[in-house]
Amino acid sequence: MKKILLLNAVVILIFGSALGQGRKATKKNTGKGVFYSGVYRNLFLEAGYSQADIDAKVAKAYHDVFEGPNKVYFEVGDSMAYVSDVKNHDARTEGLSYGMMIAVQLNKKDVFDRIWRWSKKYLQHQDGPREGYFAWSINPKTMKRNSEGTASDGELYFITDLLFASNRWGNNTGINYYNEARYILDAMWKKNGTSNIYNIINTEHKQITFTPEGDNYNWTDASYHLPAFYELWALYAKDGHEQFYRDCADTARAFLHRACDPVTGLNPDNSEFNGKPHGKWMQRAFRYDSWRVPMNIAMDYVWFRKDKSWQEAYARRFQNLLRSKGIDTFEDQFNLDGSRPDFILPAGNVKRLRHSLGLVATSAAASLANKDAQSLDFVHALWNAKLQPYDDGYFDPYYDGLLYIFSLMHLSGKYQIIKP
Repeated sequence: MKKILLLNAVVILIFGSALGQGRKATKKNTGKGVFYSGVYRNLFLEAGYSQADIDAKVAKAYHDVFEGPNKVYFEVGDSMAYVSDVKNHDARTEGLSYGMMIAVQLNKKDVFDRIWRWSKKYLQHQDGPREGYFAWSINPKTMKRNSEGTASDGELYFITDLLFASNRWGNNTGINYYNEARYILDAMWKKNGTSNIYNIINTEHKQITFTPEGDNYNWTDASYHLPAFYELWALYAKDGHEQFYRDCADTARAFLHRACDPVTGLNPDNSEFNGKPHGKWMQRAFRYDSWRVPMNIAMDYVWFRKDKSWQEAYARRFQNLLRSKGIDTFEDQFNLDGSRPDFILPAGNVKRLRHSLGLVATSAAASLANKDAQSLDFVHALWNAKLQPYDDGYFDPYYDGLLYIFSLMHLSGKYQIIKP
């Protein structure tokens, strides 16, 4: 009997010690991003949904956007595919690079490789002043490029996609992902203004440009600022510009402080490098590009948490503004003070105001940085939302659909840093 009691005491002591160490480790990591802790939150699980239902939700969203009757992903021959903004009849580096990110996150190598091969063949400039950069838009039916110019966010995502693919699958399975990422980066660093083509990052301001061409080199788009990506470039690109990329990450965070209204959290679609609105009246409002900002801030918060206090306060401000408009009814465009914009257009026009799934999705992603318990209301709202036509018949499986998948992955802990 004494031996049994003694054995039980030893088991309890060892088990209790292990639990204590586990609690310490958890407590120690709560102030750090997942790059350091390796622990991803699953807000859907915390909100009461089962893991099986969460997995099914993400799988259905992927099916709807990539495989279903309203898909935006189209295979070409045996080895290529593209992602299309079907309502505008074009394929964009935005959607192509988003498709690759979704594929590498969900370990869909064939999809990733197909999109990359198509993008490289039909959009990447192989010579001239734009060598290494991509034409940002093409008609996938006629294969006529709508523009030879570059949208900087496409390159930002392509590079990060390829670095992740290199870390996940290696470089000996048909595509040398690392070399492809370096080709873009090395080409970027050779751009010095010749023929009005520049680095995608304004090297003086250390901020991403709206486009790396002409005067567009001198202003930006808040939704292009992804400090988490620069942190990853500093770690995995190994091109000798590590400190510059870390500086860009810090500068992006400081820029977002200036660009996001201190009361509402809203940011303009386009901005000067000092954060002030740029351009005409519609560019100065919170509109379509702006929807990505709360998701991008939440990503940086989860992954690296180097701007924790401001990001938590931002998420509260932003979600409080939307809550004040009605969590199931808030519209998708605002003046920066939160008032209704005066550019409401007739029904059926893409620019009319709606309760858009894209913003429902990214506003829910902001819950990752909002410590208020009621922020789960946004998570429930996204769970109950559907990728389907609006009451007026308008339907956007491309932009709404891609932001929907991104946000589902963030909130379920499936959007992760892919390490070597």
